[in-house]
Amino acid sequence: MFGIILAGGVGNKLWPLSRDLSPKQLLNLADGKSLLQNTFERLQKFIPTQNILVITNKNLEANVKSQIKDLANDIIILSEPSSKNTAPAITISTKYLSQISNSDDTIIVAPTDHLIKDIEKFSESVYKAEQLAQKGYIVTFGTEPKYPETGLGYIKIGENIECGFKVNKFIEKPDYDTAKNLIEDKSVFWNCGIIIFKPSVLFEKLKKHAPEIFDITNNIDMSNSKEIPFIEFDKMPNISIENTLLEKSDKLAMVELESDWSDLGDWKTLYDSSAKDSNGNVFVGEILDRNSKNSLVYSTSKLVATIGLEDTILVETEDAILACKKDKTQEVRYIYDELKQKNNNTSKVHTTVYRPWGFYKVIAQGEGFLTKIIHVNPKQKLSLQSHNHRSEHWVILSGCAKVILDKKELILNPNESIDIPLKAIHSLQNPYDIPVEVLEVQMGELLIEEDIIRYEDIYGRV
Repeated sequence: MFGIILAGGVGNKLWPLSRDLSPKQLLNLADGKSLLQNTFERLQKFIPTQNILVITNKNLEANVKSQIKDLANDIIILSEPSSKNTAPAITISTKYLSQISNSDDTIIVAPTDHLIKDIEKFSESVYKAEQLAQKGYIVTFGTEPKYPETGLGYIKIGENIECGFKVNKFIEKPDYDTAKNLIEDKSVFWNCGIIIFKPSVLFEKLKKHAPEIFDITNNIDMSNSKEIPFIEFDKMPNISIENTLLEKSDKLAMVELESDWSDLGDWKTLYDSSAKDSNGNVFVGEILDRNSKNSLVYSTSKLVATIGLEDTILVETEDAILACKKDKTQEVRYIYDELKQKNNNTSKVHTTVYRPWGFYKVIAQGEGFLTKIIHVNPKQKLSLQSHNHRSEHWVILSGCAKVILDKKELILNPNESIDIPLKAIHSLQNPYDIPVEVLEVQMGELLIEEDIIRYEDIYGRV
């Protein structure tokens, strides 16, 4: 079996914690590891590491590589040149795997926003689904619905087929009244978003139901390269695999997922999957509360004091606060969309951004400049890199820094500074035993994190 991990989404319903360059799959929302790392380790229990592929987008590729490098060195990572939803991502990943393996072995597709703790039961369900996939079915997993959820798809099953059921109907993200009626039907399940199929079956169904995706993919040769060609891929429609195939396929089967399962798609589902106190509250961070009930309060940087909240979500980050009723968390995506339209930075990146070498904190930003404090942990170093759109000025605040600038090595002490010209190849390093803090002032017309060309990197992000 092969595995595809979908790691290119944004997770806009978990704003303000989840953002464009720090989406939910890269965040630790569970047990000390990111959702991406948890998903990888789950598949690794029954799939050889070298058979697992992660597909993400170009803006997240460096961070995905860094997180996966902590777990394995031989995993395949593909980077979408543009975001086109799950149908193109799954199709191009399947094309790559089938070409490099020259096989029609089954493939499991796993999103990264699931919390599954009983891996043994999960593996048993996968084995059952694989048997149906071998017989030509596209197999999805279902779990009993607990309440009218409008953010998930629903599966209405028909007759039994061996270890599963034929699917009579697939309903993608219904409105509340429809969802309320659906959960009263004992033949209806939540769609868990995990699918298993043989490549030949996927391509056969795409040819019938999504000829545009099939034709574009058919013209792409990935047998000798992991680079997805932008010109071809950008022609793909922006559409989910559910809308493309699952709503239309005449050979769709479902296996009931025997393990636990939570979709961490919004703040309510995160609340539902978390341990609660005697008043039904979930508190994360420094919280001082009096008499609140059935609420989630999440703080990342400040003391948050609450009194008498009920069925409320309150989330604090350094630069944004979200407050809403627990049954309105699906609407958070509209806040994110509005911020995106206004080009507001709180949709893109956090004020403090953690990296494998340490972290940086944005302290001021204006027209043509951006100021950061960079914290480099002992024995760590930033990649050897250059920028096409900005110059930089560094001032050492504390510690002792090693600077590489156009093949020259310099040692800088506190209060010493250096200029990094536009397009100069450089690196900030800390070979010593105490942290280094640097004041960085960026200057240029385009000051974005994507303006980094890496030449060497100890965290595998080249």
